[in-house]
Amino acid sequence: MRTLKDARVGDTVTVKRLHGEGAVKRRIMDMGITKGVEIHVRKVAPLGDPMELSVRGYELSVRKADAEMIEIG
Repeated sequence: MRTLKDARVGDTVTVKRLHGEGAVKRRIMDMGITKGVEIHVRKVAPLGDPMELSVRGYELSVRKADAEMIEIG
């Protein structure tokens, strides 16, 4: 299983599935990350956390712990 945490800078990936449950999963969905959405990895902080993403036309920063819950294809 490949997650968003494994994506590299410059990759454009598609969300296959969201893992996690309850409030965490709801928060990820509220940020616009849902099944079938394309995500472009713009930058990663020097120490690797957080990642800056382009989702649905806006920029979003996501922690690696949250990125690990997003399965990509």
